[in-house]
Amino acid sequence: MPPRKTSILVVDDDVRMLRMMQRTLELEGYRVLTAASGQAALDVFDEETADLMILDIVMPGIDGYTVCQRVREFSQIPIIIVTAKDSDEEKIAGLDAGADDYVTKPFSARELVARVRAVLRRTTLWDERPEPAFCSNELVIDFTRHQVTLGSQEVNLTSTEYRVLSYLARNADRVLTPNQLLEKVWGEEYIGETHLLQVNIARLRPKLKDDTQKPKYILTRPGIGYSMMKQT
Repeated sequence: MPPRKTSILVVDDDVRMLRMMQRTLELEGYRVLTAASGQAALDVFDEETADLMILDIVMPGIDGYTVCQRVREFSQIPIIIVTAKDSDEEKIAGLDAGADDYVTKPFSARELVARVRAVLRRTTLWDERPEPAFCSNELVIDFTRHQVTLGSQEVNLTSTEYRVLSYLARNADRVLTPNQLLEKVWGEEYIGETHLLQVNIARLRPKLKDDTQKPKYILTRPGIGYSMMKQT
């Protein structure tokens, strides 16, 4: 029986762009599902299994931000947003909605494939050596099970959020620069993309109930980077 192909749901109301992305990804061996509107994307997602979503932001009706937020209510599937402007504000808004990465129009087929591979690579669990769980106050990170709990409740993290938190915990009480985290979690091609890290840290804090004024877990060192506090 042949192995199951990785499935990608591509969402864009521009039919020419949609077909270009579909052809590009099919040539790379992916199974591609398509939707030409936000509502159609949610309908497809209800019926089909996808491993990754490529989502245009600007669409009539239900826009990409809303689709992303709705999907995040029940799924941690990796999402790459497609933005029409090279605007940090638009990228950050998409990341805030729950996206994992972005690609800016116009983009080449090569860039699209590179982004897809990078995101899929990050969602693959790390080949980690067994280590004792990280414990700090009510926070427990079980590296063997890739599970995070706060008190008695499991914390629902995206794969990227988990990797950021895990790398900080493995280097507890050590200050890590943004570029160190970007290279380890996203890859060396993402060095300098500080907003990716900032948004994920901002998403982690409320999930960990970490007060930005009096943090218990993730400390920001202005002008230097971030560190994880290890306490008993």
